[in-house]
Amino acid sequence: MTRPCWEVAPGLFTDLYQLTMAQGYHLAGIEGREACFYVSFREHPFGGGFTLLCGIEQVAEYLQSLSFSAEEIAFLASRTAVDGSPLFAASFLDRLAGFEFDCDVDAIPEGTVVFPGEPVVRVSGPIASCQLVETALLNIVNFQTLVATKAARVVLAAAGDPVVEFGLRRAQGPDGGLSASRAAYIGGCAGTSNTLAAHAFGVPAVGTHAHSWVMAFDSEREAFEAYADSMPNNVTLLVDTYDTLQGVRSAAEVGIRLKAEGRSLLGIRIDSGDLAWLSQRAREILDEAGLTETRIVASNELDEYLIMSLKDQGAAIDVWGVGTKLVTAFDQPALGGVYKLSAMRAPSGEWVPRIKVSEQTAKVTTPGVLGVRRYVSAEGAAVGDMIHDVSRLSSQPATMIDPADSTRRKSFAEDHEYRELMEPLFRRGERVTDPANIQDVRAKAAAEIGALDKSRTRLLNPHGYPVGLETSVYETRRRLILEARGVDDRVDPPGDPDARVGG
Repeated sequence: MTRPCWEVAPGLFTDLYQLTMAQGYHLAGIEGREACFYVSFREHPFGGGFTLLCGIEQVAEYLQSLSFSAEEIAFLASRTAVDGSPLFAASFLDRLAGFEFDCDVDAIPEGTVVFPGEPVVRVSGPIASCQLVETALLNIVNFQTLVATKAARVVLAAAGDPVVEFGLRRAQGPDGGLSASRAAYIGGCAGTSNTLAAHAFGVPAVGTHAHSWVMAFDSEREAFEAYADSMPNNVTLLVDTYDTLQGVRSAAEVGIRLKAEGRSLLGIRIDSGDLAWLSQRAREILDEAGLTETRIVASNELDEYLIMSLKDQGAAIDVWGVGTKLVTAFDQPALGGVYKLSAMRAPSGEWVPRIKVSEQTAKVTTPGVLGVRRYVSAEGAAVGDMIHDVSRLSSQPATMIDPADSTRRKSFAEDHEYRELMEPLFRRGERVTDPANIQDVRAKAAAEIGALDKSRTRLLNPHGYPVGLETSVYETRRRLILEARGVDDRVDPPGDPDARVGG
């Protein structure tokens, strides 16, 4: 396994304010008081109808590695406040030196389709420990979920054709490139050009040659012949260095020679121009040469919308190489996931719900020790997700309420089948699950997306999926909002515009 970036200095893979808050808890004498936080996001990326959760395995690896080395402690000890005094107290640094992650973590498994407002990771334990892991969890889950969702959309647009991720050279740095390749594979890509990801995660590595290869020879035909001789069992030729259709003809001549030798021209790649028209002409040339099995690979700033358009135009493209717009999530650079405190443990042992109220309705949080219950029809199709408080018994039959509109409700009979989406990941700082197999995660993602109604996977104007709060959670949230705002309990406050129930 390639060493992830956070193992260089895991304790410092955080924002400074997490450390200053942890010191504050320590000096206030409450660092050991139990708290509950959850990770969620407010809206689907790319204007889509689903989000594909990714990054949970890396979260687990990070938590297992989390500690503070002597070098990290020395660095923190050297930090100063504006008046030149030490920023961190010696007693706090002593606690960090012996720090061991000691929380419970529950998470929805990677490869699961999730929806806005739902808790996807829950962390409970000593508040200082919960606080320290916020930044890393959001960094890992936000980015990988974003790219996995983008990849899933691209794969849907390709409608069964293989999609290869080609984005390392344009990715957001080395670590971003590695994480993006992993997430893209889970999202459905067939392989990657990133050999480090192939080594680290077992992702199939795919590659051809660049224009520089052709330019290094006196003629295109000579370059193709030389490449075929050097890679006789893996020949895909890039044909658009000079004149694309002439390049296809030259490649076809090489393909005829390979076929006579008992080998084959696997494919040609077109990286510029009118991909629909050029691929159609290229297909004609290859077929006339008897190379009906040679595949046409297309690249050049592709995304799901361009692929969909090319398919509509009848492009004769068999494999799609998608780079920049996939690994950078080009049209939405961040998921916007958040990590919020939702409950504190009282001296009596009971959980006391906490809420954040905001001038922006979308930023009002949901209180409680939150879980997600996915209800399914008799045919096994998901029909609604209910956010509930796992520390309480939920009502039966269960009713969930749209937090934006209390008149929008959905009820489930007592015998309605459901499954809890969250599963234990850590207990008291010890991992309780085996490492996830990337092939299994990828297969789960494909099955989850395949089970969604087509109206929810369409790229434009997807149909909404019902998500709501269990009745007691809704009432608790409403009560706490009213108390925080000093509003008469008979007045119904504005709700959260996210997570619409219905459909």
